[in-house]
Amino acid sequence: MTLPEACISQVQHLKESSKFTPHAGGGRKAASFPGYTLITPPHGEEDSTNSTFYSILQSYQQELMDLPVSSDLIIPVPPNSFHLTLADLIWDSAYRDARETNPDFEAQLRSCFDDIFQQYQNSVTFNHPPKWQMLGLMLMPRAVAVCLVPLDENSYSKIVNLRRGIYQNPKLMALGIEQQYNFTAHITLGYFGEIKPDLDRVHFATMLSQLNQKWTENLPTFTVHRAELRKFDDMTRYYREADSPALVFS
Repeated sequence: MTLPEACISQVQHLKESSKFTPHAGGGRKAASFPGYTLITPPHGEEDSTNSTFYSILQSYQQELMDLPVSSDLIIPVPPNSFHLTLADLIWDSAYRDARETNPDFEAQLRSCFDDIFQQYQNSVTFNHPPKWQMLGLMLMPRAVAVCLVPLDENSYSKIVNLRRGIYQNPKLMALGIEQQYNFTAHITLGYFGEIKPDLDRVHFATMLSQLNQKWTENLPTFTVHRAELRKFDDMTRYYREADSPALVFS
């Protein structure tokens, strides 16, 4: 996904993201997009473990934003919201419908994850937390991100087994939550805004590939030390509620 050939292929399919909308005063603002997700603690809140990783990632995001392209092509996400998504859960209309039809939805969701985390801890030997390494930039239809690869089999299996325990949980399935995406470990740097007809897509892909080549000299490592159930209202802030479950990899 980080190879130049993949970048050139994917750049032909870019689409404007609906997660950010034009603002009357210029620029774009985050659109309402509520839901729940399972993520690592966002940068800038409780994740001091990965401070070096995020410091490097923030400088890489700035290099991305400094590329000579239209100022509205890429909308950067706030660096303090950087995170690794471990499992997509529920969002937008599905989340709104779930809350409307089931007043206890959120309490039941938290209860499910209390059980899932307990079962996981009882079944897994924690010798060391999973470690993943940044591999480079990847293009998605509506976003640009850096992708990560596991440093060893143990780091991979711990995340895969956690996801399996989530998506195969009968109570969670009864709440309308099901797996919709395969796991591609990534941290989003920005979403696509206005894609002008005169965008030189091949040149844009070439610039991204050049960044990838430059960054290979310093590919930071990311430690997955916690998995947290987090709520979001849009794509710029992910917050924990007081009784929200968390899993510690130790």
